[in-house]
Amino acid sequence: MEIAPDDDILTEAGLRPASVGRILIIACGALAHEILALKRVNGWDHLDLQCLPANLHLWPDRITEAVAAAVAEHRNRYQTIFVAYADCGTGGLLQQRCADLGVEMIAGPHCYAFFEGNAAFAAHPDEITAFYLTDFLVRQFDAFVWRPMGLDRHPQLRDMLFGNYTKLVYQAQTDDPALDLKAQDCARRLGLEYERRKTGYGDLEVALAKVAHG
Repeated sequence: MEIAPDDDILTEAGLRPASVGRILIIACGALAHEILALKRVNGWDHLDLQCLPANLHLWPDRITEAVAAAVAEHRNRYQTIFVAYADCGTGGLLQQRCADLGVEMIAGPHCYAFFEGNAAFAAHPDEITAFYLTDFLVRQFDAFVWRPMGLDRHPQLRDMLFGNYTKLVYQAQTDDPALDLKAQDCARRLGLEYERRKTGYGDLEVALAKVAHG
């Protein structure tokens, strides 16, 4: 099942004529709500957003070419393009392609790192047994974790897939009691201890602020 951002998010970019000073953010669909929230609160009206389907993360080998195609499609219409993906399982290929294309991307191995802050995340190597969820993944737990891993059809796979994990860490971007309860239920279903960690937007906000202010 494909889960993509709302249509207005997908089509926000590409509808306006080119103009000096406009910036395009090409982002993973899993970051759509967070980026739009940062745009609103900071008044970054000169930033447009083009999201690629979030379920590309089920096939990370496809991310690099999808991002490159989006850059090629829009680069003549924007003064600046910024890629709101981390490495995301591409093994350095996305970073190399962005460098070849002359566009910047957010630093870090994945969104769990940059939401917490790459430096802070790297300082906890002992958390190799932690399974992370963001606001998006809590909302879409069934679509991105439970069903793709076959746990809806074969619950006995849980111990095989998660037997080496000790806890579920919910990296909360917002304070939402409903999401907190849902995240606790995700931990219960996976048989893991639960920890809520308020990270906010972390390095994502820092990177977008730098791009927005040139």
